[in-house]
Amino acid sequence: MKKFEAQKILVTGANGFIGRNLAQWLRDETGAEILEFVRGDSLDALENMVLSASKIVHLAGVNRPRDLDDFNTDNIELTRKLCSILCDSGLHIPLIFISSSQAELSNPYGISKLTAENLVGELADKTHLPVTIFRLPGIFGKWSKPNYNSVVATFCFNIARNYDVEIHDRNVNIDLCFIDDLNKDIAASLDNQTPGLSWGRLSKVYSTTIGDLADQIYAFKSSRVNLISERVGTDFVRALYSTYVSFLPVEEFVYDLPINGDERGIFVEMLKTPDCGQFSFFTIRPGVTRGSHYHHTKTEKFIVVKGFAIMRYRDLVTQEIVEIKVSEEKPQIVDSIPGWVHDITNVGDSELIAMLWANEIYDPESPDTIGQLV
Repeated sequence: MKKFEAQKILVTGANGFIGRNLAQWLRDETGAEILEFVRGDSLDALENMVLSASKIVHLAGVNRPRDLDDFNTDNIELTRKLCSILCDSGLHIPLIFISSSQAELSNPYGISKLTAENLVGELADKTHLPVTIFRLPGIFGKWSKPNYNSVVATFCFNIARNYDVEIHDRNVNIDLCFIDDLNKDIAASLDNQTPGLSWGRLSKVYSTTIGDLADQIYAFKSSRVNLISERVGTDFVRALYSTYVSFLPVEEFVYDLPINGDERGIFVEMLKTPDCGQFSFFTIRPGVTRGSHYHHTKTEKFIVVKGFAIMRYRDLVTQEIVEIKVSEEKPQIVDSIPGWVHDITNVGDSELIAMLWANEIYDPESPDTIGQLV
């Protein structure tokens, strides 16, 4: 059973960047019913949702209003109304308030968030309701708004479309939190709140500079040309790559690969890595043999995904010959062995397709591929 199944969680500001992600994540991961309060909804609607909620995450507010008075209306007075409803209800409804690190600053936005923090703090003192405040740095991830208040969204959007990005000082430091990590932190807090005021803890905050951020996103873009993937499997680069891909225009969902072909078939390099080799695929026409070479150091792994083949090996020292049958009928990995000449022959009636992983990127200046017949 999911953690919050049969509960109702009210998310205010549910159509904003964080709210949209959080509401969807809570539905997917917790089984909770999500009540959404969005811009344009009435205060009566807010009260009805509050009184039927099991838990509340208060995100609604503005950070770049058309009129400075909106800071008071949307950030302060809306929070005041929410606190009043909770106080008057007498219900034990835990509240999470999403604030900003700018609450430490004296700009109009920061002042409005600090004032709202004080309001929820007073609610906790008066009612002993569980109230948790999260002060957030910059948040990034899918569905964020470019050219608004997120440098990550702006850079991803512009670079994906070959637009220029404006950088005044490459060395400016920024702290960032990935939206999926924030979702998990909020869910964990919802599950572990205690009476009174507490401060939410972010499990992962990444520090970088404006210049390094731009360089990394440009590297993502370049990887579609040089085919060398960035290290996108963990931590900040993983999160940033996910965000960059989410900003690709639909016409960029697909990109071409160079094809090398001759009378034997085609060979296509798919993906290269900085330190874990490369992936390719090739075809062989019926009766045709490919390979016929050996390597001193390089190793490879083959898998036939369509067709029937024989892999042959010859030991350069002992002259021992080995034959291995491989086919689409049984997924198997076949290794090339340093010091053994090897080839692969299509013994079927139709085109053979095989995938290949090599432990290093092919270097035409030092190919470590010496032609010789088995």
